[in-house]
Amino acid sequence: MAIYEGSFTDTASLKVGIVIARFNDLVTSKLLSGCLDCLKRHGVDTSESSNNLDIVWVPGSLELPIAAKSIINKSKYDVLITLGAVIKGDTSHYDVVVSEASKGISKLSYESNIPIIFGVLTTDTMQQALERAGIKNNLGWNYALQAIEMGSLIKNLN
Repeated sequence: MAIYEGSFTDTASLKVGIVIARFNDLVTSKLLSGCLDCLKRHGVDTSESSNNLDIVWVPGSLELPIAAKSIINKSKYDVLITLGAVIKGDTSHYDVVVSEASKGISKLSYESNIPIIFGVLTTDTMQQALERAGIKNNLGWNYALQAIEMGSLIKNLN
């Protein structure tokens, strides 16, 4: 019997792409900070000169899937992380953005055979988003851990 798991030890060669929404950047920049901290502490080169890390900024969460698709076509990544924050308002715009972003990212991950971590916060209030982006817990760290585990797992399975 073979058992396959992701590894947190051999990360130096892991090629990571991060696609991040500028909308609600008070929140998303904190998620990015937590994400980069985790990657760095686990051995991924996060320096400005790194060839193993690319960061792409897009206007909002709805644009995450198309930018993720574009960078997948540009370079060979082991894993992508998408970061965004969609905060419920008084209209149904929230439902459309969350639904389309999640469907697009999920479909792209399946079709490209590259794990894409869905790091889009979906909250009712700005306070809830800020709590998840660092006031209580920075989920950016968790998204990076998921990326390391899934990136190494799929890399080993292929």
